[in-house]
Amino acid sequence: MKALVVVDAANVVGSVPDGWWRDRHGATERLRDHLARYAAEGLPAPGGPPDPAAGGPPEVVLVVEGAARGVTSVPGVRVVPAEGSGDDRIVAEVAGRPADRPCLVVTADRELRARVVALGAEVAGPRTVRP
Repeated sequence: MKALVVVDAANVVGSVPDGWWRDRHGATERLRDHLARYAAEGLPAPGGPPDPAAGGPPEVVLVVEGAARGVTSVPGVRVVPAEGSGDDRIVAEVAGRPADRPCLVVTADRELRARVVALGAEVAGPRTVRP
């Protein structure tokens, strides 16, 4: 069973002061395009390149909100626009998976981390997937 990786787009994009605030949509598209690699190759091992032995490539879901809502999916990355709170949409993605499906949520948001851990997900910080 493919692991599910849910990425908090606003949190990951905002984790590096690289001018993203001038073009949130474009910054989110760049993140989406970078994530497509993980859907093909798998997630990176801690401190290294993608690890094909780590269960194979995951399903990657990028949750977007605000100005990034117009970002579309690409092969390997399903983009999910949050109708309301991005955090609530992420929690819904985690809660909607089968309980035995491995899940990783990428965010630095402490409250969101606690909510998804309570649902059985693992968490990682934005550096895990930053270009």
